[in-house]
Amino acid sequence: MTTTERPDLAWLDEVTMTQLERNPYEVYERLRAEAPLAFVPVLGSYVASTAEVCREVATSPDFEAVITPAGGRTFGHPAIIGVNGDIHADLRSMVEPALQPAEVDRWIDDLVRPIARRYLERFENDGHAELVAQYCEPVSVRSLGDLLGLQEVDSDKLREWFAKLNRSFTNAAVDENGEFANPEGFAEGDQAKAEIRAVVDPLIDRWIEHPDDSAISHWLHDGMPPGQTRDREYIYPTIYVYLLGAMQEPGHGMASTLVGLFSRPEQLEEVVDDPTLIPRAIAEGLRWTSPIWSATARISTKPVTIAGVDLPAGTPVMLSYGSANHDTGKYEAPSQYDLHRPPLPHLAFGAGNHACAGIYFANHVMRIALEELFEAIPNLERDTREGVEFWGWGFRGPTSLHVTWEV
Repeated sequence: MTTTERPDLAWLDEVTMTQLERNPYEVYERLRAEAPLAFVPVLGSYVASTAEVCREVATSPDFEAVITPAGGRTFGHPAIIGVNGDIHADLRSMVEPALQPAEVDRWIDDLVRPIARRYLERFENDGHAELVAQYCEPVSVRSLGDLLGLQEVDSDKLREWFAKLNRSFTNAAVDENGEFANPEGFAEGDQAKAEIRAVVDPLIDRWIEHPDDSAISHWLHDGMPPGQTRDREYIYPTIYVYLLGAMQEPGHGMASTLVGLFSRPEQLEEVVDDPTLIPRAIAEGLRWTSPIWSATARISTKPVTIAGVDLPAGTPVMLSYGSANHDTGKYEAPSQYDLHRPPLPHLAFGAGNHACAGIYFANHVMRIALEELFEAIPNLERDTREGVEFWGWGFRGPTSLHVTWEV
């Protein structure tokens, strides 16, 4: 059912990508109320906007994963987020062993805490900082970069790569013919991928002959017959997925959590005084502003009816988990950050068999980073002379976060 068949949804024809990137909440609030599953012309796709419909589509046997067109153009095939069956099972078996809780518990503190302390030492005596660029993103990319085996790549370059891949992946606007409205928007993603290949290809050459304990080395070798490795072209799309989503999510998750806590100073004080509340603060931050806001999709494998809408086989549906996490049918006053909200499962990490494999790792990167931040600077305050702007429709987080404190 399109906007042509639903005249009351004709307003969707006026929705722009700029509007979605700057403030998707108004559009999605109206979608949740009027059409929990609706065709959004600028995206060229149906969009699920409520928690119920997102979860139903994500877990239904009548749907399978598909990558968005912009995502496919950015990552290539087979990216772990857009494949099914044996290929998906193999890619999950490749990435999951290092991310199992028992394994993560073994090394996460030794990996992340020194990184967090190193970045804090650079500014903790300054009395001011911009935390997105100076702390949240660097700790996130450095932690995952070191895990992957990319110690030779500096953090600024890793941040540059995920920002370029982000803008490419979310270059989703289509014209009236269903073609990309801005094909030039993929150029910087292509540039990032060329740089990644130039750095990672020699490392892969080394890992093939001399395996080590880095994640990418394990991806090449684990589960393969003796003397064989997975082809690099097979794993590169998933490397790109990690260099975007897995690096972006912890950094923007902790930044959004901080913005939320700054909006409730009494709750910030509680968390600083009692660090055991940090995981709860993070969970609410992820719900309040989901870092992966609307970046995954499913495609129907047969005719199916969802939320009263008849979908033919082969119909893609984008899952707006950020919208689902603001569903008033599930959360009271969802636009407000509230540490003491009754704990309910959120969808920031997705659902179904394509739920994020790095949930445990990401949560602990954020936890350790915030523990170290509050320990070093317990009197942290937001610098109200500077505003906080959030950006992004596929991936979302604060573009900057200026803070001050008395040294």
